[in-house]
Amino acid sequence: MRKAFDASFDVPDGYLNTASIGIPPTEAVRKVSEAVERWGRGSDRPGDFDGPVATARDAFARLIGVPADRVAIGASASQVIGLVAASLPDDARVLVATDDFTSVLFPFAAQAGRGVTVTEVDLDEIGERAPEFDLVAVSAVQSKDGRIVDFEGLELAKQEHGTRVLLDVTQAAGWMPLRLDWADWVAGAGYKWLMAPRGSAWLAVHPDAPRPVPHSANWYAAEDPWEATYGLPLRLSGDARGLDISPVWLAQVGAAVSMEWLAGLDLAEVAAHCSGLADGFRAELGMPAADSAIVSVADPDAVAKLTAAGVVCASRGGQARVSFHLYNTAEDVERAVSALL
Repeated sequence: MRKAFDASFDVPDGYLNTASIGIPPTEAVRKVSEAVERWGRGSDRPGDFDGPVATARDAFARLIGVPADRVAIGASASQVIGLVAASLPDDARVLVATDDFTSVLFPFAAQAGRGVTVTEVDLDEIGERAPEFDLVAVSAVQSKDGRIVDFEGLELAKQEHGTRVLLDVTQAAGWMPLRLDWADWVAGAGYKWLMAPRGSAWLAVHPDAPRPVPHSANWYAAEDPWEATYGLPLRLSGDARGLDISPVWLAQVGAAVSMEWLAGLDLAEVAAHCSGLADGFRAELGMPAADSAIVSVADPDAVAKLTAAGVVCASRGGQARVSFHLYNTAEDVERAVSALL
């Protein structure tokens, strides 16, 4: 059992794979386990989950620096990003980063039949090229190698040229301090750095951004969900809740615990811890610092070496990927470095 930032984690030594699956605080595990037990006894009612949904929504808003009434709930990053993609005008021009995660890319590429075009450029060119396009859709932190997007360049492109910006914070929220109240849309899934169960995701919508069409309109997105279970007319919430899907209950129970706790932490301190471990790992391997919690190792045998040493990592793009969260320690760095040197 590990202690980190006043929370307990049953995370094994050498677990450097948060960029794939985040390990929840034991309190979140307990709450989800209790919810599963109540489910097995038939003890819960649908309305019992409204509290966790609201708590997780508010926590996501705080973690990205926006009001909670801007945030809609979803189940995956691609699902909430798909709302934006499907609502683009015909012939819209979209700029993306080469080799970004496909959950960011595919929703827009799938709109080709309407004349929507998607152009890939290197991440380093995103800020410079943004004014040429109607929309930039990009991960705040790249899943493959941990590179960080040019936030300032994108904000400037929006302010001076009117370029719309969608940011996926799935690999950023939870370890990186974020102030994204300027972005048009901010999407994020909960099962990585937010340490929530899979099946939880959110979409923040700027009040000045085009409102996505609620393609999955349902009773839970209504102004009063419990009044809107049957019949027409359409009566959706006027704020971002009008884009909600019916919540994945157990996922929201876990998200409410882990994210409420995260949102109360000093994220600058968390980032210093996570990126500090990652940069320490980079330094030992002769790599430059990057201020990112994700590291990609080019050695073709790196995954095999790390796995043999008891390090849990991922293989991405033919390289080993390790990731350092708040429950990792200097001992995890040492174990990984020793395996590779």
